[in-house]
Amino acid sequence: MAAQRGRDLLVRLAVDGGGFETVAGLRATRLSLGAAMVNATTADSPGRWRELLAGAGAQSASVSGSGVFRDAASDAALRRAFFEGATPTFRLTIPDFGEIDGPFQITTLEYAGEHDGEAVYQMALESAGALTFREL
Repeated sequence: MAAQRGRDLLVRLAVDGGGFETVAGLRATRLSLGAAMVNATTADSPGRWRELLAGAGAQSASVSGSGVFRDAASDAALRRAFFEGATPTFRLTIPDFGEIDGPFQITTLEYAGEHDGEAVYQMALESAGALTFREL
Protein backbone atom coordinates (compact mmCIF):
# COMPACT_ATOMS: atom_id res chain seq x y z
CA MET A 1 0.00 0.00 0.00
CA ALA A 2 1.36 3.39 -0.95
CA ALA A 3 1.57 6.30 1.49
CA GLN A 4 -1.69 8.20 1.91
CA ARG A 5 -2.38 11.93 2.19
CA GLY A 6 -3.49 13.05 5.62
CA ARG A 7 -6.10 15.34 4.13
CA ASP A 8 -7.90 12.26 2.78
CA LEU A 9 -8.72 11.13 6.33
CA LEU A 10 -12.24 12.56 6.44
CA VAL A 11 -14.81 13.17 9.15
CA ARG A 12 -18.35 13.41 7.80
CA LEU A 13 -21.61 14.15 9.57
CA ALA A 14 -24.96 12.64 8.53
CA VAL A 15 -27.35 15.23 7.08
CA ASP A 16 -31.13 15.34 6.90
CA GLY A 17 -32.44 13.66 3.78
CA GLY A 18 -29.58 11.13 3.67
CA GLY A 19 -25.92 11.33 2.84
CA PHE A 20 -22.99 12.83 4.70
CA GLU A 21 -21.36 16.26 4.74
CA THR A 22 -17.61 16.66 5.31
CA VAL A 23 -16.76 18.66 8.43
CA ALA A 24 -15.35 21.90 6.99
CA GLY A 25 -11.89 23.32 7.63
CA LEU A 26 -10.18 20.34 9.27
CA ARG A 27 -6.40 20.36 8.96
CA ALA A 28 -5.54 17.54 11.34
CA THR A 29 -7.58 14.46 12.22
CA ARG A 30 -6.88 11.53 14.53
CA LEU A 31 -8.83 8.28 15.00
CA SER A 32 -8.15 5.87 17.85
CA LEU A 33 -9.83 2.48 18.21
CA GLY A 34 -9.73 0.70 21.56
CA ALA A 35 -10.84 -2.50 23.24
CA ALA A 36 -10.81 -2.92 27.01
CA MET A 37 -9.38 -6.17 28.26
CA VAL A 38 -11.03 -8.43 30.83
CA ASN A 39 -8.52 -10.23 33.02
CA ALA A 40 -9.53 -13.87 33.61
CA THR A 41 -6.31 -14.95 35.34
CA THR A 42 -6.66 -17.37 38.26
CA ALA A 43 -4.29 -19.24 40.55
CA ASP A 44 -4.57 -22.14 38.07
CA SER A 45 -3.44 -20.10 35.04
CA PRO A 46 -0.57 -21.89 33.22
CA GLY A 47 2.80 -20.58 34.37
CA ARG A 48 1.07 -17.72 36.25
CA TRP A 49 0.65 -15.92 32.92
CA ARG A 50 -2.20 -13.50 32.54
CA GLU A 51 -5.23 -14.82 30.69
CA LEU A 52 -7.67 -12.51 28.92
CA LEU A 53 -11.33 -13.25 28.28
CA ALA A 54 -11.77 -12.92 24.51
CA GLY A 55 -14.55 -10.67 23.24
CA ALA A 56 -15.61 -9.49 26.71
CA GLY A 57 -14.22 -5.96 26.83
CA ALA A 58 -16.00 -2.82 25.68
CA GLN A 59 -14.88 -1.42 22.34
CA SER A 60 -14.60 2.30 21.70
CA ALA A 61 -13.53 4.85 19.13
CA SER A 62 -12.22 8.36 19.72
CA VAL A 63 -11.84 11.02 17.06
CA SER A 64 -10.18 14.41 17.36
CA GLY A 65 -9.62 17.12 14.85
CA SER A 66 -8.56 20.72 14.50
CA GLY A 67 -8.77 23.22 11.73
CA VAL A 68 -9.82 26.62 10.44
CA PHE A 69 -13.28 27.83 11.45
CA ARG A 70 -15.25 28.46 8.24
CA ASP A 71 -18.78 29.01 9.60
CA ALA A 72 -20.08 26.44 7.12
CA ALA A 73 -23.26 24.38 7.45
CA SER A 74 -21.24 21.56 9.04
CA ASP A 75 -20.06 23.97 11.79
CA ALA A 76 -23.67 24.81 12.64
CA ALA A 77 -24.57 21.10 12.72
CA LEU A 78 -21.64 20.35 15.07
CA ARG A 79 -22.63 23.19 17.41
CA ARG A 80 -26.26 22.09 17.43
CA ALA A 81 -25.35 18.46 18.20
CA PHE A 82 -23.02 19.58 20.98
CA PHE A 83 -25.55 21.82 22.73
CA GLU A 84 -28.34 19.25 22.34
CA GLY A 85 -26.12 16.48 23.71
CA ALA A 86 -27.08 14.48 20.62
CA THR A 87 -25.25 11.47 19.21
CA PRO A 88 -25.49 11.97 15.44
CA THR A 89 -24.13 9.49 12.94
CA PHE A 90 -20.64 10.23 11.61
CA ARG A 91 -18.69 8.56 8.82
CA LEU A 92 -14.91 8.32 9.20
CA THR A 93 -13.06 7.62 5.97
CA ILE A 94 -9.55 6.16 6.14
CA PRO A 95 -8.01 6.27 2.64
CA ASP A 96 -7.44 2.91 0.93
CA PHE A 97 -8.57 1.17 4.12
CA GLY A 98 -12.24 1.62 4.96
CA GLU A 99 -15.10 3.61 6.40
CA ILE A 100 -16.48 3.53 9.93
CA ASP A 101 -20.08 4.63 10.50
CA GLY A 102 -21.93 5.08 13.75
CA PRO A 103 -23.15 7.37 16.51
CA PHE A 104 -20.68 9.69 18.22
CA GLN A 105 -21.07 12.29 20.94
CA ILE A 106 -19.18 15.57 20.59
CA THR A 107 -17.31 15.79 23.89
CA THR A 108 -15.19 18.86 23.13
CA LEU A 109 -15.78 21.84 20.87
CA GLU A 110 -13.23 24.62 21.31
CA TYR A 111 -12.67 27.85 19.40
CA ALA A 112 -9.57 30.07 19.47
CA GLY A 113 -7.86 32.79 17.51
CA GLU A 114 -4.94 35.19 17.54
CA HIS A 115 -5.39 38.86 16.66
CA ASP A 116 -3.22 38.41 13.56
CA GLY A 117 -4.34 34.94 12.55
CA GLU A 118 -7.30 32.85 11.56
CA ALA A 119 -10.02 31.58 13.88
CA VAL A 120 -9.47 27.89 14.61
CA TYR A 121 -11.39 25.14 16.33
CA GLN A 122 -10.80 21.76 17.91
CA MET A 123 -13.27 18.97 18.42
CA ALA A 124 -13.33 15.56 20.07
CA LEU A 125 -15.83 12.77 19.45
CA GLU A 126 -16.46 9.57 21.43
CA SER A 127 -18.34 6.57 20.07
CA ALA A 128 -21.83 6.26 21.51
CA GLY A 129 -23.00 2.89 20.19
CA ALA A 130 -22.21 0.12 17.75
CA LEU A 131 -19.99 1.07 14.80
CA THR A 132 -19.81 -0.60 11.40
CA PHE A 133 -16.71 -0.99 9.25
CA ARG A 134 -16.75 -1.22 5.47
CA GLU A 135 -13.63 -1.94 3.40
CA LEU A 136 -12.85 0.40 0.53
